[in-house]
Amino acid sequence: MTLVSFIGSGNVAWHLAPALDNTDFAVREVYSRNPAHASALVDKLYEAEVKATLDFSTSNSHVFIIAVSDDAVESVVQEIILPENAILVHTSGSLPLDVLRYAATPDIGVFYPLQTFSKSKKVDFKEVPLFIESENTETEKILISMAKAISKHVHKISSQERKAMHVAAVFASNFTNHMLTVSQEIMKENKLSFDWLKPLIAETVNKSLTIGPENAQTGPARRGDFETLDKHMEFLQQDESVAELYKVISQHIVDKYHS
Repeated sequence: MTLVSFIGSGNVAWHLAPALDNTDFAVREVYSRNPAHASALVDKLYEAEVKATLDFSTSNSHVFIIAVSDDAVESVVQEIILPENAILVHTSGSLPLDVLRYAATPDIGVFYPLQTFSKSKKVDFKEVPLFIESENTETEKILISMAKAISKHVHKISSQERKAMHVAAVFASNFTNHMLTVSQEIMKENKLSFDWLKPLIAETVNKSLTIGPENAQTGPARRGDFETLDKHMEFLQQDESVAELYKVISQHIVDKYHS
């Protein structure tokens, strides 16, 4: 059995730690800047305990997973004290492997789950794609083994490829969700039920995944229906930021399909 320690107790750790804990990669320690958050995660695990500091020099763990916000990774790398032969990895989609270069171990890697995580929504990790990167052959083998223990979709990828994929994921997930938030606000402001749009949203996503997003595109911008676009812009004039958003996205669609 390989023992694992987590640095961080946010959304990624909240799902990843329990998934690993059900395999031969048991989680034994959780450190967080907020001890209460670490304690809440530990309560979901079998034999883990809260770690009070980043001094892991006496730890029995072999793999140390940094699952904190991107802007906090470097400070963790600078402060963490590791035992001999430790493997240190981060879970970021956008940070390169090199961010761990000055860690107190040569065995570094990336263990990136491509999924949106919220503590309130359960995720089936078997269906989550996991992306591995390491310049050390033995470290790579261990990380691939750890990934295959919890997911059916494991891939090796470089830092540059992962950055491109992360940007694409922001468009596919974060921006899409924000569009739904804007849509919900428009419905609410006009005293309409957002539930009425749910069948449309579900069909849009399903169709895009089935026939491809480029083939699934519809709407006034796709048709080049400038009269409808102008009417929509007029409707949105009371909210300049949303009107600008509508204009930019519509223009991008027009340029793509009517260039």
